[in-house]
Amino acid sequence: MHNNFYFLRQLSPTLEREIQGFTLVSCFSQSKDELILEFNNAKKSFFLKASLQPDLACISFPNTFHRARKNSVDLFPEIVLLKVQLVRQFLNERALGMLLGDAYTLVFKMHGRQANVLLFKGDRVEKIFRHNLSADYDYKLSDLDRQIDWSYETFLTNQSNLEKTYFTFGKPVWNYLEAKHFSSESTKGKWKLMQETICLLESPAFHLVDQHGDVSLSLLPSTTVFRTLTNPLEAVSEFFYAHTKSSAFQKEKTSLLAITKGKMKQSAVFLKKAKDRLAELELDRHYQQWADLIMANLHRIKIGAVQVEIPNLFDGPPLVKINLKSGLSPQKNAEVFYRKAKNRSVELRALRETIIQKEKEFEALRTWEQQILSATELKSLAPIASIVSRKDDEKSTRRSLPYHEQVWNGFRIWVGKSAKANDELTLKHAYKEDLWLHAKDVAGSHVVIKHQAGKPFPKDVIERAASLAAYHSKRKKEKLCPVTITPKKFVRKRKGDAAGVVVVDREDVIMAEPGK
Repeated sequence: MHNNFYFLRQLSPTLEREIQGFTLVSCFSQSKDELILEFNNAKKSFFLKASLQPDLACISFPNTFHRARKNSVDLFPEIVLLKVQLVRQFLNERALGMLLGDAYTLVFKMHGRQANVLLFKGDRVEKIFRHNLSADYDYKLSDLDRQIDWSYETFLTNQSNLEKTYFTFGKPVWNYLEAKHFSSESTKGKWKLMQETICLLESPAFHLVDQHGDVSLSLLPSTTVFRTLTNPLEAVSEFFYAHTKSSAFQKEKTSLLAITKGKMKQSAVFLKKAKDRLAELELDRHYQQWADLIMANLHRIKIGAVQVEIPNLFDGPPLVKINLKSGLSPQKNAEVFYRKAKNRSVELRALRETIIQKEKEFEALRTWEQQILSATELKSLAPIASIVSRKDDEKSTRRSLPYHEQVWNGFRIWVGKSAKANDELTLKHAYKEDLWLHAKDVAGSHVVIKHQAGKPFPKDVIERAASLAAYHSKRKKEKLCPVTITPKKFVRKRKGDAAGVVVVDREDVIMAEPGK
């Protein structure tokens, strides 16, 4: 009710007593929805702040106000250094006016989202504060007072249209009346209840009300009052401060809850997929079994064979078909499968560790959610906001890197994200000791294995990187792909080459099976 006619009617005479005879010494704005006025009588200053934001239009009266050095603009220079002659409330209207010298009147039109400050010269509008509300130029000062017939006869005549007839009540008053069972009363009961409410509105106390974090100013009694004041200037200033503080808290709380719930949902989806993959890997032991079967049947396998069908010594069908690499001996094929089985065990170990870490993160998110829900003030949210911001910053940093990273057997493998990212990866992030790979003679991602001092590049890591290079290329659907491999120091870029195009001065080529 801070913009209700009945409150403004109390505010106007109190404001007049405070600033009548004061000189308007400054009128400025340092944000598009805020106007500051400073009045002075050579002894003290009095500040008025008109905050006309879409979600809260309110006049308040701070004890002091420090003007910013930047982004501050003087407004309404015509009335600066004019004295306040009187402050008047317009009849049945949510507006009050300050009469100044030279026939100027500064009007505060407190119409919610349409709130504005209008400068009248005589009867017409000369300037407005919020220029997007151009219809405000059509106002005339003489038309601002509005009439209401409060007779019982008018009340009887307008039984079906009471809200429009008594438009000064507004939603808060009608809600109060409904809480008193206004609709179910007889006609005389309604009239009586309405007269009692008007008496409360005409000589009110000013109540600050908090309904589930929504702070409001009320002239009517309520069960959720947390403070009652008698001075309207103090009441509206206290309301503005409390509402701003509460809104900031609720906004931060809602934002943090949304972020936390979103992260929890992502973690839950990740954990389900990871656990499904873990179950699949734990049941799938075919690489180990194939290797064992080959070693047990060496006498059955001819050198150069691409496929062999041998008796199954394990659970399953009696015969097992195994695809082989024709260029390898049966023993070497078995070694390949043993190595894949070993890699599979490495993947299993890494997956289990990842699941444990993600479960810890999920529990941390659940704890944050409970802390956010139980928070009662803004400062208690600061630690959680700091953690969330830090996590988002880390995520943003990861997104900004030109490569995806995979760790294999303790070595970091980087895969370029795009042609432009390939250049950045190879020329800015890779060092001469790193190993560089690329699918031969086709477009694809640059792949880099990061060098570790004193350690040679393991064969299985090179094969893994080659598999990634093959997969992230135009040959990803082929069974085998030739992959260039060379130390990064032999890779250079010529001036004028397209993004991702480089020259390799020395290279080896290995065959790799494309795989993620």
